[in-house]
Amino acid sequence: MALALAHFVREENPSRRTEVWKEILKMKTPRFVASVTSSAVLCAALLSAVTVVSAQSAAPSDGEKSFTLLKSLAGTWKGPVTTDSKDMDMEGKPIWITLRVTSRGNAVVHEMKEPGTPDDPKRDDPITMLYLDERRLYLTHYCDAGNRPRMVARTSPDGKTVEFDFVDLAGDTQYGHMHHVVFTFIDANHHTEDWTYMTPGDKPANAVHAHLDLQRAR
Repeated sequence: MALALAHFVREENPSRRTEVWKEILKMKTPRFVASVTSSAVLCAALLSAVTVVSAQSAAPSDGEKSFTLLKSLAGTWKGPVTTDSKDMDMEGKPIWITLRVTSRGNAVVHEMKEPGTPDDPKRDDPITMLYLDERRLYLTHYCDAGNRPRMVARTSPDGKTVEFDFVDLAGDTQYGHMHHVVFTFIDANHHTEDWTYMTPGDKPANAVHAHLDLQRAR
């Protein structure tokens, strides 16, 4: 009886399910059949609910959609930097941005570099990691200031802007920390990045904003 009932619940062919049900009805008394009928209806309802939930969970989250879009930026980008502080050394200078998909597609490495400079760990070439955690998109910035701020993404309704809001930080804050990042997708060969650095004391009025207008170099 148990095997027959399980067969009935799993069977997808309507005509075959009818045949299986007729076989079940021949097995026991009317009272038992009534009990089995209720159980079968409940099992079928639960199976349907599980199917719906599975279909919903299979749909990509906003974080997963944004992560896929960020992966499409893999390559090298070049463009000018403008800031709201004319005292910044980077003002008006070109910058190279390299994005690389790694760890079997589970992470994106973002690296900033001034063109023509050697690979030297003593230089300011910060690394940023982008990754998914429980279907949400996170960013961890490994800053030359000696700390690691973590941020979580929220995506614009049109999916073209991914904004990362500050969550927490590990490391020293003596020299300030990166606090906010925005990626804006224009087309396959053009995107912008906006980085906000919070100076010591965490005063928003003293935050420094840098805008990167980037074109794909390769």
